[in-house]
Amino acid sequence: MTEGPQGAGSRPHTDGLPKTQPLRPSQVRQNVNAKRMLRRLVQGENPPTAPMSIVDRLAGSPYANPTIQVGGVDASARKTIDFALHLAESMFRYGAGALEVETSMIAVTAALGLKNIEVDITNQSFAINYAPKDQTPISLLRVVRSWTNNYAGLAQVHQLVTDIVAGGVGRSEAVRRLDEIIRSTKPFPRWMVTMAFGVFAAVFVGVLGGGPGASGLAFVANLLVNLVARQLGKWRTPDFFATMACSFLVTFIALALKWAGADIAPSIVVAGGILLLLPTGRLVSSVQDAINGFPVTAAGRFLSTLLTFGAIVAGIAVAVVCGELIGSEVLDVTQTFPEAYPLWGQAILIAVAVVAIGVTEQTQTRLLLPTAAVGLVGFFALWGATFLGLGDRLSPAIAAVIIGLLARVVALKLGAPQLVVAVPAALILLPGLKIFRSMYVLTVEEADILLGAGGMLNAAAIVMGVAAGIVLGDNLARPFTKSLSSNERRRVRRR
Repeated sequence: MTEGPQGAGSRPHTDGLPKTQPLRPSQVRQNVNAKRMLRRLVQGENPPTAPMSIVDRLAGSPYANPTIQVGGVDASARKTIDFALHLAESMFRYGAGALEVETSMIAVTAALGLKNIEVDITNQSFAINYAPKDQTPISLLRVVRSWTNNYAGLAQVHQLVTDIVAGGVGRSEAVRRLDEIIRSTKPFPRWMVTMAFGVFAAVFVGVLGGGPGASGLAFVANLLVNLVARQLGKWRTPDFFATMACSFLVTFIALALKWAGADIAPSIVVAGGILLLLPTGRLVSSVQDAINGFPVTAAGRFLSTLLTFGAIVAGIAVAVVCGELIGSEVLDVTQTFPEAYPLWGQAILIAVAVVAIGVTEQTQTRLLLPTAAVGLVGFFALWGATFLGLGDRLSPAIAAVIIGLLARVVALKLGAPQLVVAVPAALILLPGLKIFRSMYVLTVEEADILLGAGGMLNAAAIVMGVAAGIVLGDNLARPFTKSLSSNERRRVRRR
């Protein structure tokens, strides 16, 4: 047999090459596993640009495993996104933290049928990017420019999100309910909020060791402070100057009455007066945002908190200078005060103080007594830790952990976010007298400026410990509150 010439396009003979055998099933599986392992090594399990996992992001929140509605929802995606932004704006205005706002937005959009969304939150703005496959993406941004005390509204929004996630509320009904929440009046009128400011200052001065005279002065001074703050708000005065004016007024009234011969301790009156000026809710939210991975939001709120502290310091410094001009004696900030009431009397005052704080924060009426109960437990935890000798910095932090844990359980049981119960209950843990003493030494007694700076750092450590303790308590309670959210959903489905 002769071989013909090989042309340019002819194929070479392969008779001498070994024949390829078909792969066995075990070899096919090995190849698949090898490719999968290589892909994981190169790409990683979670690609950095992939859409967020709804299950992972909502884990641990009250909205885990939402009921997703299907059937043509993408056709009206813009309306759903607008509703989610409106809801987030309301939550931000009422004082919610970034994590709560993000989980609410994700839960609502997922429950209403939207997939492939991304949520971005900064200090006062949030954005939603909706990018479905083979469709035009939608990106919307909303900015929040005003805030208000309305824990009742925040609790109602929380309940609305819970109902949406449970599958019992559609978008049209949700929009109507949100509009009703925004338009509804606050639980307590302004005159009652003004009285609550005075009541809180009076009873807290009693807890610090002040007698009836000091409590009465603190009551009157804080009534005036609230009226001044309200008038400055009508004039659209920046919060910095409004806070400065309030701290000035409290300090100057105490100094003037001491100069007039009143038998009071000005420092304890000022300590009780400035406690409600401290940005407690904002500080707790900023620490919570920092721990939960929202550094931009936390930085913005931390800066706002520092400005508020600066305004309080400036107001006290100006008041002391004016007091010296009228001949008032120099304050003795090292003076200590014995307990004016027994332990059971202090417990009653603490309960009244927490209820007063709830009124100033416009908490729902049904939450006032449970919040006072949580505050009492925190007070006794603080007393017990102090009695055991755990120190001035560790004792408030331990009490804050207990308050944060109980607050989550009580709040979810009553259909409200944890912050609504935790912040009023934990305000009693803040070192108002220590903050005032440090501010006074830092701004007035120049010779002891290092002592004042050290005192401020110590007070800041206590405040940060309280805020971090509330967040830790909230996280510790999450494994024990899964049944509460599921029970709430079962009640919604039975309606």
